Amino acid sequence: MSPALPRPVHPVAWWVWALGLAVAASSVTNPVLLLAALGVAALVVTSRRGSSPWARSFRLYLWLGLFIVLVRTVLHVLVGLKFGTTVLLPLPEVTLPSWAAGIDVLGDVRLEGLVRAVTDGLRLAVMIACIGAANALANPKRLLRSLPGALSEIGSAVVVTITVAPQLADSVQRVMRARALRGDTARGIRALPRIALPVLEDTLDRSLMLASAMDSRGYGRRRLVSTGTRALTSLCTLGGLLASAVGIYGILDATTPGWLGAPALGAGVALSLTGIWLGGRANARSTYRPDPWRAPEWLTVLSGIAAAVAVRIVMVSGDAASLGMPLDPLSAPALPLVAVAGLLVAALPAFLTPPPPPAATRARSSPRGRAGSGHAGPAGATVANRQPAGGATS
Repeated sequence: MSPALPRPVHPVAWWVWALGLAVAASSVTNPVLLLAALGVAALVVTSRRGSSPWARSFRLYLWLGLFIVLVRTVLHVLVGLKFGTTVLLPLPEVTLPSWAAGIDVLGDVRLEGLVRAVTDGLRLAVMIACIGAANALANPKRLLRSLPGALSEIGSAVVVTITVAPQLADSVQRVMRARALRGDTARGIRALPRIALPVLEDTLDRSLMLASAMDSRGYGRRRLVSTGTRALTSLCTLGGLLASAVGIYGILDATTPGWLGAPALGAGVALSLTGIWLGGRANARSTYRPDPWRAPEWLTVLSGIAAAVAVRIVMVSGDAASLGMPLDPLSAPALPLVAVAGLLVAALPAFLTPPPPPAATRARSSPRGRAGSGHAGPAGATVANRQPAGGATS
């Protein structure tokens, strides 16, 4: 049961949940599991998205995923590797010169190869839908506020990048509503200039407003730090990145000494965190009412990680074939219960996290409280509507 008081879930929790679901989908070509992951993402978005403009952007990511599947299928028909025994569509094959050997244009479209192309496209589409779910659930402004001070500039660039689609969707909806109010019923290619130009103008206006707001709030202001502190910050950051790279290589390569694995990775992470902490001290910013991190956030994070861990367990347990689509011979996909259970756990935030707060509504002022009335208005309105003593007006 959801808590009684609505509140937004921490944006970092939503992004960790979405990345865990995307990692689980990246290792799967089983259409049953992919559709299950897509259904989980859609369920959570439908249940826990707010009323902000970016909350309505999930549909754009779904259309983008459908476009990717169609493009992947068309490319397979045109230049893809044709394999299998069941011919669906006999097409002539175009012979290419010797310098383009290995590329087949057209040719017989076979069922097995076509199924492989569709499942590969579906996998990428589900991963994009998971990122779209995080973008629809997490407030990008609150996400930027949650980042460490040393990553504020990078975070601003990332937030601006990921909010392009939501802001574009909001602009298109406003333009469409304005056209409907004016009685403009043009459709198709004829309506494209009437929609594209106002959307471009609105985008430029928003960019200027954002720049003005950031400048008025002192964005980019830094405290004075000593040369030694600046050098120590750079040394910790660079050393942490190098040690992390060496540690990852040591973990992946079994022939390296043991101290090049987890110990080097741990030291690199520690140095990187130290560099981020030192760099954040130079950023002169404050946070008003930071977002809380409570039990719903931990539940969201663990549910997303559970989906990725469940798929990993199936892979290492010797049943990795059940995660793919059987093509030789073509048969119905298997149903690994562990992976299905992990995806079902990822759907828990739709039921066990707080509902989003309702949309803010503007209080309608009564006719008595409008200009020219000296009574029945809100506090301060009566004083504002009074005239100076003696009836003189200026």
